[in-house]
Amino acid sequence: MLYSEQDYSIHYYRNSRTLRVPVREYILKLPEKHRAKVLAYIRFLADQGGRLDEPYSRYIGHGVRELRVEFFKNRHRIIYLGVEGKKILLLHAFLKRTPKTPPQEVARALKNLADYQVNKNIVPYEPHT
Repeated sequence: MLYSEQDYSIHYYRNSRTLRVPVREYILKLPEKHRAKVLAYIRFLADQGGRLDEPYSRYIGHGVRELRVEFFKNRHRIIYLGVEGKKILLLHAFLKRTPKTPPQEVARALKNLADYQVNKNIVPYEPHT
């Protein structure tokens, strides 16, 4: 089922070569309590039409933002952006272990964005609770 609030829908980026869906894979590997909180934040993001400020989200440059989910000492990040048709595209997810967002994580998200822009390869969001 596609989650949609206020006409905004969440979508996962899918790699055009491997057909892997990295953000969904990341979420599914999380412990149940972590996964529930990440999914709640994604729903909140959709409820707000993709417009969240700190502490929930932060602009990290190049047109992308990071969804910031804190769970005790674990800092989950999902890099996303809004795309045409009131879609929010989840590009990349990782566990943040440093004070600043690592440049290689941003680079990976931008590589996924470039692949998306050429191939428009996405899949509907499914919460998988």
